[in-house]
Amino acid sequence: MNTKTKRRMIVVTGIIVIVAVIVLAVVGGSSAAKTVSVAEARTVTSDTKIQVTGNVVDNSFEIDKNMLTFEIYDSAADPAASNTLHVRYDGGVSATFGNEVTAICTGKKDASGVLICSELVTKCPSKYESADGSLSIADLLGYGESVIDKPVKVHGIVKAGSIGTVEADQRFIIQDDESGQELRIKFQDALADKIADGSEVVLTGSLSADGSFTATVVALEA
Repeated sequence: MNTKTKRRMIVVTGIIVIVAVIVLAVVGGSSAAKTVSVAEARTVTSDTKIQVTGNVVDNSFEIDKNMLTFEIYDSAADPAASNTLHVRYDGGVSATFGNEVTAICTGKKDASGVLICSELVTKCPSKYESADGSLSIADLLGYGESVIDKPVKVHGIVKAGSIGTVEADQRFIIQDDESGQELRIKFQDALADKIADGSEVVLTGSLSADGSFTATVVALEA
């Protein structure tokens, strides 16, 4: 092996070593998050990357210029207790986010103890309910003022392109498959991820004086 070839090998080996060092540094710097409970998350240091799963405390969320803040609690614990974790997420709000949704939050805590979430995954189990005994939109609206603010069940089909996020005044619209009439739905809880354009749904709630329907339960038609 001549001197020129040896020099080339030394250079190539050096490059390989440098690349290996960089790769190790990157992998080490992005190590997997430590999985902890909400209670454990409250005690970890701010330099620890964690993943914590909890249920969203009812009406604890606020949205300001795409910044979502909310609180979570361990599903087996009392949400009224002080054992909650404040979370901040600057990544937009999905249609599946809402009260009591299971939120998987990954990030690091800041100096004030708030979890600055870099990744948010929400899970809401699908609910199914029979349409038996429920009203069509045409029937509901036909009753007029006699059913305003009274608990009823209504069924319909989710209008394409109408699903919004939890902060929207209109969460989605349902249509009557026969009459074509529509009903604006208000809903503050999480939507199951199987609810999409064209889904047949059964809602429990009440008709408001403004013509919208405030739902307390949204289920897929069984």
